[in-house]
Amino acid sequence: MADDPLRAGAAAVIEVGERPLSLDWAELRAEADRVSAVLLELGVEPGESVAYQLPNWVECVAVTLGVLQIGAVVAPVMPVFGAREVAMVLSRSRARVVVVPRSFRGRHHAEEFAAVAREAEARALPLCVEHVLIVADLDPSARPRAGTDAAPSRRGARPAPAPGDAAPAAPTPASADAALAPAPAPSTDDAPAASVPADAASASASASDPTPWPHRDFDDALASAAVDERALRRRRPAAGDVAQLLFTSGTTGEPKGVQHTHGTLALATAMEVQHLALAPDDRVFIPSPLAHQTGFLYGLVLSWRLGTTAVVQPEWNAAVALDQAFGAARASFVQAATPFLMDLVDAVESGAPAPASLRIFVATGAAVPRELAGRATRVLDTAVCGAFGTTETCLGTLAAPDDPPASAWGSDGRALPGIRIRIVDDEGAELAAGREGHYELHSPTMFAGYLDRPDLTAEVFTADGWYRTGDLAVLDEHGYLHITGRVKDVVNRGGEKVPVVEIENLLFAHPSVKDVAIVAMPDPRLGERACAFVVAAPGAPRLDFSAMQGYLAEAGVSKYYWPERLESIEVLPRNPVGKIQKNVLRERIAALLAAEQEKRS
Repeated sequence: MADDPLRAGAAAVIEVGERPLSLDWAELRAEADRVSAVLLELGVEPGESVAYQLPNWVECVAVTLGVLQIGAVVAPVMPVFGAREVAMVLSRSRARVVVVPRSFRGRHHAEEFAAVAREAEARALPLCVEHVLIVADLDPSARPRAGTDAAPSRRGARPAPAPGDAAPAAPTPASADAALAPAPAPSTDDAPAASVPADAASASASASDPTPWPHRDFDDALASAAVDERALRRRRPAAGDVAQLLFTSGTTGEPKGVQHTHGTLALATAMEVQHLALAPDDRVFIPSPLAHQTGFLYGLVLSWRLGTTAVVQPEWNAAVALDQAFGAARASFVQAATPFLMDLVDAVESGAPAPASLRIFVATGAAVPRELAGRATRVLDTAVCGAFGTTETCLGTLAAPDDPPASAWGSDGRALPGIRIRIVDDEGAELAAGREGHYELHSPTMFAGYLDRPDLTAEVFTADGWYRTGDLAVLDEHGYLHITGRVKDVVNRGGEKVPVVEIENLLFAHPSVKDVAIVAMPDPRLGERACAFVVAAPGAPRLDFSAMQGYLAEAGVSKYYWPERLESIEVLPRNPVGKIQKNVLRERIAALLAAEQEKRS
């Protein structure tokens, strides 16, 4: 793109927010080349993971490209992750080079490396870190980077939390720390000998000496880098080389390192471009973290596939998105999770102008309430398309703007060309349309396996090579997929499964409900009963238990499926990518029941 005269001066990436900034294709390539030169100077080899914990700054885009173009593997870390998660990612990725911000959203990531070292020592996690590049609060032009201690928002009102943030400070048990269960120490047979420095665990960080490992200022390192274009060309990766290592955030269980090749990522974006008829004059908005597959693949890599502008937002704020991303930057496409869509709809319903440039919003990452999707279509005056994919498989199903409205936003899409999907029973027999069962798919965009865990890789595939998603679903007579819930989230009431997603969708449509989640609570007689956690809609009367029962009765729902308890909650706990942490809610209701039982006793 940098060599294309038709794109001379065209924006490759635009950052919106506190530091409006734009790089054209030549500037992005020059910045990425300097990143590559620094990594080569540090001895980064093909296939070696480079970890970075950066917000959606233009610097994150340059680092991503700089790592990929020399055949190294990007191993991004969610900015909200704390010492426990960072230690796990660094250990299992065996990253020698790490890039972090000095500060972001009230945290001091570089200084937290002393805590990372202590965490690694406590859990016997070997670390291979040798070099830390620290991105300062001020950029080379002396402009405060968004969300840093130098930014205006940190000196005044705190910015709106991003979807999935339980708090802008260090993670709490209801947010990032709860998202990842303790992982066993990986095999170190093939790991480099380097480990935690002998004094690292007892080190206390300071602004002048923030990490236990050798560190450099990111901007200074790039400014002094000597770019050898021939060396860069020699390191160009092949389609079958691993490009990406993402650790599943999940809501329960051991995080797994998902590996994707350059070829797989390229094919996944090509399939979406063809299916949605995206064009080079589209602009791709990326509010989702670049450390997550939605932001990375269906944001950044998609924009490169199209040769168009990527519009990144470091700190989520719906008003900023409407004004700058859709207004000034004229973004026309976005793929993001439910909270982003919900916030945009709320902002427009509160008086903000609808995003005139937006033509397609692909809703992924978590189940999208059908009432919200339909409302968004009207309020935002755009096509809202349902879709479903996993970190391991990329998108498997996707609706299209010209699909019938009830299918476009009322389903999770239909199989993309080249992808086969099926619904099977507990014995693996394929089920007819309209019957609920286990959702499986067979796709050319499948991951290359879990890092160092062939056993876990084998577990997720059937004997005939289909991927087990762990979801329950129904295929309708027109081939559209309808996810009905996660297998582990099923409420089994005396042997009868409660249709959780259906009831959640109904309750979401109630005017007093802003958000809702239904989980299983233990019951000595039936095994499980359903409990509804409800977030009240602003300004609306609170929905009480009897009103909920009356509402469901009017909707014709069998009494057997009604939630048998209602708990009000200020906000639903979500992981860093917006998925509701139902395990946290299950633990909460179980603890409440236990406390009530103890009080009665």
